[in-house]
Amino acid sequence: MVSAAPALYRVTVGHVRTVPWRYALRHRTYMWLVDPDRPPRLPLPLRPLAGFDARDHFAGDRPTIRAGLDAFLAGRGVDLRGGPVVMLTHARVLGYVFNPLTLYWCHTPDGAPRCVVAEVHNTYGGRHCYLLETDAAGRASTDKEFYVSPFFPVDGRYRMRLPAPGDRLDLTVQLERDGGRPFTATVRGTRREVRTRTLLGLALRRPWSTLAVSAAIRLHGIRLHLRGLPVQPRPHDRPTHPENVS
Repeated sequence: MVSAAPALYRVTVGHVRTVPWRYALRHRTYMWLVDPDRPPRLPLPLRPLAGFDARDHFAGDRPTIRAGLDAFLAGRGVDLRGGPVVMLTHARVLGYVFNPLTLYWCHTPDGAPRCVVAEVHNTYGGRHCYLLETDAAGRASTDKEFYVSPFFPVDGRYRMRLPAPGDRLDLTVQLERDGGRPFTATVRGTRREVRTRTLLGLALRRPWSTLAVSAAIRLHGIRLHLRGLPVQPRPHDRPTHPENVS
């Protein structure tokens, strides 16, 4: 089972498109691994650098992030019976947060893996969650059900590799359409203990980290559109009650 002790991951996020031509980007940032039952509460001077708010996840109407997760799972017939969960996410930094992907590794009370929940946010304010049954290597697949990139319609299937984080983080999400894989996203990183010096160093190197992620997505979208990639119509976003970039 993954340790519930808070940790920081210095990560590189990569996106590769292969249709209609190859386009790749890399973005460096950092993410938190926390217990959604008990997210870390930093000393007062550091709190603007890391906040974890239940309003930023699931329907946003539960008192805690874990309560939101349990409500989502209950709606799908899953009861962890209080089993431990670890969450990989961006924290709210200087009052702003954008989480393209938050992952929850869920366990039974004896620590055995039960499922993974992938919570996806788009830049239009929508959010959606996928309940995933993973194999021993962390592999899972699911139909795409949520509009994320303006250049892909809501069709196809995701194939994911989401092994539980350890000293290294190594995640892959691929979109399959029409027999090919036009999009691949990766998250690679190394674990760091949560120390004041570590957090300050990451925050200084990546100021406004979550705002930078949101801005980078929009900037690359503009570049792709200027190169002639057509925008796909956006369906009406579904509500964010218990229920997911490419």
